[in-house]
Amino acid sequence: MSKVRPISGFPEWLPSERIVEQHFLDVIRETFELHGFASIQTRAVEPIERLTSLGEDTDKEIYAISRLAAESAGDSREPRLGLHFDLTVPFARYVLENAGKLTFPFRRYQIQPVWRGERPQDGRYREFIQCDIDIVDVGELAPHYEAELPLVLADAFSKLPIGPFRIQVNNRKIPEGFYLGIGLTDIKTTLRVVDKLDKIGPDKVSELLVAAGATAAQAKAALALAEISTPDESFVERVNALGVEHETLTQGVAELAAVIRAGAEHASGLMVADLKVARGLDYYTGTVYETQLVGHEAYGSICSGGRYDALASDGRTSYPGVGISIGLSRLLAKIMPTLSATRSTPSCVLVALADETDRARGMAVAAALRRRGIACEVAPVAARFGKQIKFAERRGIPFVWFPGTDDQGGDSVKDIRSGAQAPAEASSWMPPADDLRARVTT
Repeated sequence: MSKVRPISGFPEWLPSERIVEQHFLDVIRETFELHGFASIQTRAVEPIERLTSLGEDTDKEIYAISRLAAESAGDSREPRLGLHFDLTVPFARYVLENAGKLTFPFRRYQIQPVWRGERPQDGRYREFIQCDIDIVDVGELAPHYEAELPLVLADAFSKLPIGPFRIQVNNRKIPEGFYLGIGLTDIKTTLRVVDKLDKIGPDKVSELLVAAGATAAQAKAALALAEISTPDESFVERVNALGVEHETLTQGVAELAAVIRAGAEHASGLMVADLKVARGLDYYTGTVYETQLVGHEAYGSICSGGRYDALASDGRTSYPGVGISIGLSRLLAKIMPTLSATRSTPSCVLVALADETDRARGMAVAAALRRRGIACEVAPVAARFGKQIKFAERRGIPFVWFPGTDDQGGDSVKDIRSGAQAPAEASSWMPPADDLRARVTT
């Protein structure tokens, strides 16, 4: 048998770590549903032609899949499929295929793995979980939805032990209109270069802009715009002070001001206007979001998204949308070392056995506890009680249940942390609320 070797970029969790991940998933799911988002699931694969039509050299990140039998037989009839690299592209296709069955505006959430064939590094995986919300409509999408989505995100993160965070918001129309106003016409290239500002710094960005055809003055102006970051609507004055005029710029400034105003009213201190945020994917057309952990800005964004107007279109009807995605695996990679679970198993109770002949009685006790929502398990073997208690300690199970006998009286339950033991009935006993479920602690 060949030696088992790990594969980089594909995270796996130990039981206690999985409890942490599951807690995050539960909180995020429940928050999305509180805001009226309906769950969907899409297939893992899409036609490669669709995945490669979205810019940012996505073809370099796509995992192509095929049947081994088809490859060996040289079967060219097999469709060229790839694993999806995000959840927005398959969602846009899903909307087109199911438009007649959906009620618009459609509010969707989706929690699934995605795959990207990039080099694994700190917080970047080849397989990871994303948690997305989107709102799509037919023909036109009201701009107030662009202000709503970061508030949903703020609600979810406020319930999780992640520490302080900051939601950075921009509008793609601002840099696009600004660049056109100063005479730059290659908008996509300029956006992608400026989007690297945090990674490579202003001097290198300026060099790349000049290499792409900008003058030194144009590069300086583009950097001046990107340097604007305010926690309120004062960014409007700073943009106007740069003296650039363009209709698209004016529209973008007004739209971003509305988003920041809503953030100040409903999530004070969490949202900032940051005009260097661009997002690399070409399908974004309006508001764009990135979220950073305060104190870990160099780690980059743990949640991002934006508005897209043409991604879901069949040539006759368009379904504009706005979405935001939590990179859950990326987030957990950063904060998992600071978190722990109160135990590594869901079990709250271990039902002990004095003898193997007592197993049927132990199973009946366990069934009675489970009917009332108390997670439990029966001891694997009928060993000495001290040994069974040690087994519970290793698993982190806080209570051991001792079924009674005819000559010893009724059942009892022991809190093995304090040593306290008391009579108990499986039909009525309840553990303290903090012990009922495994909890996440910092």
